[in-house]
Amino acid sequence: MKKALSIFTLLLLMAATMQAQDQKKPDWMRWHYLSEEEMHDTSRGMNFVETDPPTGEPRFVAEFEPMQGVMIRYPLGIPTSLVAQLANNCQVYCIVSSGYQSQAQSSFQSAGVNMSNVTFVNAQSDSYWVRDYGPWYIFEDRNPAIVDNIYNRPRPNDDNMSQVFANFWQIPMYGMRLEHTGGNMMEDGRGHGVSDDLVFQENLQDYGINEAEVRQKMNDYLGINPYHVTIDPQGDYIAHVDCWGKYLAPDKILIAQLPQSNPRYQYYEQVAEYFETTNCCWGYPYRVYRVQEPGGNTLAPYTNSLILNKTVYVPLGSNNTYNNDALAVYQEAMPGYTIVGVTNNGYSGWENTDALHCRTRGVMDFNMLFVDHRDVLFGEQAWQDSIPVVSKFIAYSGQNLKQDSLLVYYSIDGGAYQVAHMTATGNPDEYVGYIKGYESLSSIDYYVFGADESGHRYTQPVFADLDPHHFTMEEHEPSGGLIITPDTLWFEVANTQYFDIINETTGDVVINSIESDNGYLHILTEDFPYTLTSGSSLQVKVMFIVPPMKEYIESIININTSIGNRIVSAMINSSLEDLGLYIPGSPLVELTVNEPQAEVYVTNGNYGTHTPIEITAIIECENQMLHDLLELTHHDLPYTLNEGENFMITIAPKTNLGNRQDQIRTCISIVSDHNDVVFDVTIDEELVSVTELSAETKLYPNPTTGQFTVEGANVERVEVYNLVGQKVHEAKGQVVNIDAANWHKGIYLVNIIEQNGAVVAKKLVVK
Repeated sequence: MKKALSIFTLLLLMAATMQAQDQKKPDWMRWHYLSEEEMHDTSRGMNFVETDPPTGEPRFVAEFEPMQGVMIRYPLGIPTSLVAQLANNCQVYCIVSSGYQSQAQSSFQSAGVNMSNVTFVNAQSDSYWVRDYGPWYIFEDRNPAIVDNIYNRPRPNDDNMSQVFANFWQIPMYGMRLEHTGGNMMEDGRGHGVSDDLVFQENLQDYGINEAEVRQKMNDYLGINPYHVTIDPQGDYIAHVDCWGKYLAPDKILIAQLPQSNPRYQYYEQVAEYFETTNCCWGYPYRVYRVQEPGGNTLAPYTNSLILNKTVYVPLGSNNTYNNDALAVYQEAMPGYTIVGVTNNGYSGWENTDALHCRTRGVMDFNMLFVDHRDVLFGEQAWQDSIPVVSKFIAYSGQNLKQDSLLVYYSIDGGAYQVAHMTATGNPDEYVGYIKGYESLSSIDYYVFGADESGHRYTQPVFADLDPHHFTMEEHEPSGGLIITPDTLWFEVANTQYFDIINETTGDVVINSIESDNGYLHILTEDFPYTLTSGSSLQVKVMFIVPPMKEYIESIININTSIGNRIVSAMINSSLEDLGLYIPGSPLVELTVNEPQAEVYVTNGNYGTHTPIEITAIIECENQMLHDLLELTHHDLPYTLNEGENFMITIAPKTNLGNRQDQIRTCISIVSDHNDVVFDVTIDEELVSVTELSAETKLYPNPTTGQFTVEGANVERVEVYNLVGQKVHEAKGQVVNIDAANWHKGIYLVNIIEQNGAVVAKKLVVK
């Protein structure tokens, strides 16, 4: 019995000794080391299937973009306390074999994990380094997909994980024949990617794929171009970029920094200098942030963090001073984010070559809203009166964009933020808003905001006003300017608005054209080109003519002048409850010899309120240069127009005498108990009968360069109108001297009213 007991005791001692010895040895199951067996295993990619690349445009989503969830694996490589934190952030997708699921569930519940935010995905796995073997999520055009590659470890269950999740999500998977690993890949979501040169070495050595072919595949399958491939400054076995660097934003990169006494110091500085002198996707050099690491055996895995929505989980090391400094660097670089330090003192604790990032992987939000403002304004900008901000908005949810929530927020010289609404440019998904009101040498901060009908919102930069885009305007010596006031028209109830163009320059300004960017607005003003003399102004009448079916329609009015382009923004509230009377189509009627009659339809647009409208009068507009020119045929008035009904007016000239080739403009006003509608009518003069000047009545000189005279024994008064119906002068008497020296050059209509009430119309040319 004693002998048996002694043997048993000896066996226990031997087992304890062996366990102690094993714990002192490198454990490849804990670290990224290959085991001796794996080193001789040639089965990498044994189940890999190559496919053609995506036919649509691929976009490799960045870690700092919106995430619907995060992937982990059980048995865990992270603390259960961290699982609880992740489950409060988003959905946790836990890879677990069916035999371990009940154990995982019990462990999570004991740690207080919100189990409603945990989804178990049953699959066999070989390790917990889900970052390295997990699927690479992309958008192909607007649809989610997965890109699979050959995992650079001979672990067939891990290497099969992309197919597991392609089946789980029921989304396409593309096979990119490259040996790669997730820990050696970071991307900015806009086509830039970073790896160290392990990707070139392994593919050439194992598959004969050269550098050019690697770059081409990364472009074809992931949309990565340029692909920044650097040296491995760490010089360790793992050669993963997440052990020394990390994208924090499209223009921000975090890179570790060692003491100058460390032999690897120069290599870290070489990589940092590369990015400090290399342009990011927005056109200027990367903003490089440095996190201090002591080197040696001190644990400091700070770049191996996980960005998950607006939280950064940072693995902490063994030195509190370095820990606190690292958290401060993250907070400085990512204002508005929550920075969480995470310790892991268990058996699977952090290593400098293997920490939190290696053991997790984000799952992109398949329904995110992507704000893609590529042409970022930075540095000093050339002077212009307004500067455009162009951005694409892509709603991957398939829902409509909220047209009134596509905005540019901007601050001038540190002032309060102003808002510019963005309007469609005509290019797919592209919108533009304008920053205005700055001065010479102004400093301007701005960011772009968007929202869609699914409730998704996003800004660029993601930090918004805490770290916006920034530029300055060049020095500009004002010489007066072309003032547009107001510079935004709000069509809330009335369908007609006005803005003024004021010439405060020292010379003439030629307005070549004024045009809307869509069919909703009609510009009613002078014929072009129109010369605006120094100190003079022009009032522009704008009418919206088609009731759009959205809450707001945004439009841009482009003013092309001899001193540069100007713009006026317009916001049209098309609420059907308040629309009232409107005229579908163009509010301009042209009467010619070939078409001397026209029909105009007026519609009751009060669909929401079911309110009838009573039309009480239809008259030619007041203060026009000619009156009583038109024959109007319509229903007897007053007339009740119910919701959705049309009211037709037939328009024709009253006479058909004369032989003139010029055009006269008048207008018609439809008066109702809800709102009035005005539309313009142009009439060829050959359709209008006017009284000729009698021999006793004279108008001279004509043409004139200044003063002209109207003289006649029967003259009572003289009225002069421009061609848009504005009265520019009125005088009484038998001899009227009028000074036109400061008038705009062009054609005017002179009404000579005689004592018997007859009206004599005469065209006057001012040179």
